[in-house]
Amino acid sequence: MQHKKKVHPKEKPKLHPRNKHLGRYDFKQLIDSCPGLAQFVEMNIYNDLSIDFSDPEAVKMLNKALLKRYYNIINWDIPDNYLCPPIPGRADYIHHIADLLGSKNNNKIPTGKKIKCLDIGTGANCVYPIIGNKEYGWSFIGTDIDPVSIKSANKIIESNPTLKGNIELRLQQNPKDIFYGIINKGELIDISVCNPPFHASLAEAQSGTLRKLNNLGQKKTTKPIQNFGGKNGELWCQGGEKRFVQDMIGQSKQFHFSCFWFSSLVSKQSNLKSIYGVLQKVGAIEVKTIQMGQGNKKSRIVAWTFLTRKQQKTWMDTRWDVQ
Repeated sequence: MQHKKKVHPKEKPKLHPRNKHLGRYDFKQLIDSCPGLAQFVEMNIYNDLSIDFSDPEAVKMLNKALLKRYYNIINWDIPDNYLCPPIPGRADYIHHIADLLGSKNNNKIPTGKKIKCLDIGTGANCVYPIIGNKEYGWSFIGTDIDPVSIKSANKIIESNPTLKGNIELRLQQNPKDIFYGIINKGELIDISVCNPPFHASLAEAQSGTLRKLNNLGQKKTTKPIQNFGGKNGELWCQGGEKRFVQDMIGQSKQFHFSCFWFSSLVSKQSNLKSIYGVLQKVGAIEVKTIQMGQGNKKSRIVAWTFLTRKQQKTWMDTRWDVQ
């Protein structure tokens, strides 16, 4: 049976307008940038060039090509089974928080190395720091509880001269701490970002993976292979996303003068009510919820600050070159 060619939208719905990945992937251009991608590209049932998104090796090679073509990252790799994040969604977070910073700065996004971003759980892939540095020139502190992730991310930085001196990695020695042991005394962070572990248990993570693979593939599978990878600490933690973000909010109170904006992705809308409750309890001065969407998936960023308007103005006047 011959399939009728689908008519695709020109842009991926609801991605940020500055996102470089608005259109469909141009696999011919990506193969030009990264010839190793060619072996994974074939015609799908709609006569479009594509890859098998349930194949971890294909997904990793696509990421290599995207990072090389759009962000001039010549050498990028991650260890087997580590998280290989979808680039368009990561870019979206960065662009939205850039707008958040700009909203306090007469809609002018503060750029350059003087703007410091803290990436909590940067992973082996180092993708948030890469995109934030390449798009806005920001400097980054990337943290992780896994020494292998830190080693991998450091290798990416060392292998790409343009990243050197712009991204610093710090190992979090205590998995229960988020900011303690990371933010130094007197250090100022303009914004923190985090993609928290989504699931509350290994079983829940594996169940979610099976559901995703069966949605992607035409054949049913019972083996939870991570097409985007992910070690246990990247995929799940006790209490899942809700507990992690609640703990982050509680600990952020102790660093209320060290960071202008704290932020985190919140994938489950049902977690928002309890998160807002904790933010109110700790006395956050201002809370923003930024809606995001990639295709059928909806998510949001929750951001909060403990700085008063007067303190915010002082911060901007001294750090952001407000005009």
